[in-house]
Amino acid sequence: MTSGPEVPARGAGVSFPARRASGRGRGWYRGDFHTHTVLSHGGELTTPHLAAAARDVGLDVIATTEHNTAAGHGDWGRYAGDDLLVILGQEVTTRTGHWLALGLEPGQLVDWRYGVRDDAIDRHLTQVRRSGGLCVAAHPYAPYPSGTLAYPYRWFDAVEVWNGQWTSELPWNADNEAALAEWGRNLAHDIHQGRWWPVLGNSDVHLAGQLGTPHTVVFAAELSVEAVLAGLRTGRSWIAESTTVSLDVTATTGDRAAGIGERLHSGGAPIVVRVAVAGVPSGIVSLHTEQGVAHRQPLPADGTGTVEWRTTAGDSGFVRVEIRHPNRRMAALTNPVILS
Repeated sequence: MTSGPEVPARGAGVSFPARRASGRGRGWYRGDFHTHTVLSHGGELTTPHLAAAARDVGLDVIATTEHNTAAGHGDWGRYAGDDLLVILGQEVTTRTGHWLALGLEPGQLVDWRYGVRDDAIDRHLTQVRRSGGLCVAAHPYAPYPSGTLAYPYRWFDAVEVWNGQWTSELPWNADNEAALAEWGRNLAHDIHQGRWWPVLGNSDVHLAGQLGTPHTVVFAAELSVEAVLAGLRTGRSWIAESTTVSLDVTATTGDRAAGIGERLHSGGAPIVVRVAVAGVPSGIVSLHTEQGVAHRQPLPADGTGTVEWRTTAGDSGFVRVEIRHPNRRMAALTNPVILS
């Protein structure tokens, strides 16, 4: 089976969301790119309930990613708006792992009836990319049949290292820790080879109260499907456990500066990495390079503080940030700033 339309492009009751929110320019946008309604197995929320929840928790963008169906694409035009961008997508649940197809055309359906031994996934990934979409490895260590990813991270455009579906009471678990560790173990090599894979965090919401825990904060030129996917594709993003957490990471040398997902050309000069955090009471900020944890510093009891650390490109090829609660539960983590 090839990918194709599942619902009509036009018709009574069909309303697809706009691909751009008017009046929303360059900036950081909070998005949950893995969501479900009653159209997915285990989903209890309707489309209007999910849209209302997105606005209530302070999200700017969500992706609709039902299990192996595009039937709900035509519902979202009535609930999106200039305050909420909706990206059409699908969770593709193959026999040996799940992946997210983000930025699909209205009604586009991606086949899921294969496994790693069928050598079939590549053509479906290619088809999504040809239409401008993004392919994300979903919850690589999910603890149920078919949930554990048998495909390499490098086959996708990004990796969901933080998934909140099974963590409503404790929004970080051993499965997420394993996914992050696998990504982190290969990051230095991937950067050195000139191609690295950004990470995302999503709620995988099925029930009320899960949306946005966690979510991805992405820098985009505007609030549009193309701009948001471009920010995710290049790693201009970080992951937050909730909208109460804020974070800014900047590496500077002389009059040059770079942020998350960017490259700083230092010319061998000293580099200052500055991390500004709010919303993580008594949290621990750790900075990671190819040599592991390079610096660790606690935050004050009110959760607001700034950490500065000095390095050179000769000592550190990149720096990424984790912020954890005192019990080591993750509060936020970033994609790397590349140092050269």
